[in-house]
Amino acid sequence: MLTILLACKTETKEHNTKTETTSEKIKEFTPAEKIAQAHGIDNWNNINEIQFTFNVDRADNHFERSWTWNPKTDEVKLISEKGAIQYNRKSIDSISMSSDRAFINDKFWLLIPFQLVWDEGTTISEPIKEVAPISTTELHKITIAYGNEGGYTPGDAYDIYYGDDYRIREWVFREGNKKEPSMTTTFENYEDIKGIKIAKDHKMAESNFNLYFTNIKVK
Repeated sequence: MLTILLACKTETKEHNTKTETTSEKIKEFTPAEKIAQAHGIDNWNNINEIQFTFNVDRADNHFERSWTWNPKTDEVKLISEKGAIQYNRKSIDSISMSSDRAFINDKFWLLIPFQLVWDEGTTISEPIKEVAPISTTELHKITIAYGNEGGYTPGDAYDIYYGDDYRIREWVFREGNKKEPSMTTTFENYEDIKGIKIAKDHKMAESNFNLYFTNIKVK
């Protein structure tokens, strides 16, 4: 409160001037935003290119495909056992659509902490505490559900389990937002690459399944 007193010989006037509070409103980040921040989204604008190989080992079977993506231009290059294809996500055609579907899937596994805030047409639940299905430890949980229109797999839902540090530990994929889990995996073997924190391994409980990333390079 600022009080100004003006005085003269003939009369005394008191002016009480209310000083407006200029303190900025502190933005309250959502749990999804905090998860993205904990995984380095504040460094994303510095990224010009990201390369990675998406691998799946199931029993004696191995599958992989490698990607190079420029997020600023949306140029994508795929290298797989079928050969190489390069396209721009701003102009998808019938030839590149199947490759783009695979890219969206693999990128989603790699960058789900960022997809939580990037993706549109979603609803995200309020956080609760719940025992995680694989570790059986109590973690925080939010659920992201996708709308029934748009995208390659509309209507899906993901239960995201994370710690007090907002680092994702596990998730449950539920196809079509069904009650029963379609797939449950861990998020482990984190690596910090130029400020981007990536979980390189995703394993199932009591299974010989492992989905993992190799050859990760960030420029």
